[in-house]
Amino acid sequence: MPYFFQKKTNVYWFISVLLLIIINLINIIYNTPMVPDQHWAQKIFYVHVPSAWVGFLSYFVVMVSGIMYLIKLDNKWDDIGLAAAEIGTFFISLVLITGPIWATPIWGQPWIWEPRLTTTLILFLIYVGYFMMREFGGYIERIRRNAAALGIVAFINVPIVFLSVQFWSPEVQSHPQVEMAQQPSTILYPFILSLFTFSALFTFMIKYRVYVIRLINKKGKNV
Repeated sequence: MPYFFQKKTNVYWFISVLLLIIINLINIIYNTPMVPDQHWAQKIFYVHVPSAWVGFLSYFVVMVSGIMYLIKLDNKWDDIGLAAAEIGTFFISLVLITGPIWATPIWGQPWIWEPRLTTTLILFLIYVGYFMMREFGGYIERIRRNAAALGIVAFINVPIVFLSVQFWSPEVQSHPQVEMAQQPSTILYPFILSLFTFSALFTFMIKYRVYVIRLINKKGKNV
């Protein structure tokens, strides 16, 4: 959208995020250590975990936006909620893609029906239903109310995913449990950089998507 980039702040933000992504990728490829028995698969960790973080953060924004919409009935909150839901689902898709890529050489198979993987897939499917409801839910006012309510309820699954390694017994779990505070600086610092990069990307993406959604809504009213 050319009008979005007419603002210098948006251009500067885009360039800054792009540079961060490039620096982060170079750092992951060349500076992060190889972990025994994982080798190159370990480097997926620096994309997989930050993607999960952005996905959870996005769904938190969906929940807050849903609450604010139901309270104020202001369409701007619906726009933010929709944008955050799109971004969250994109990054949770990355989680579901990068996870099996890591698991194939480590577990010998891309997928195991263990708690964290299963609850993450359920979270993804809930938001597939969210988008289907927005597409086929009837009147726009009803869609916005139902989307707000679903976004609030769906967030319940986020802490379930996050805490799944504690909810279920170790016997049924295969997902690695990593204590980042106990990791050496060669792993911890690149991880923090990657987390920061993905967070910066999230802020730019949600700003851009809200702009696009509002532009589409404005054009729809003029038709």
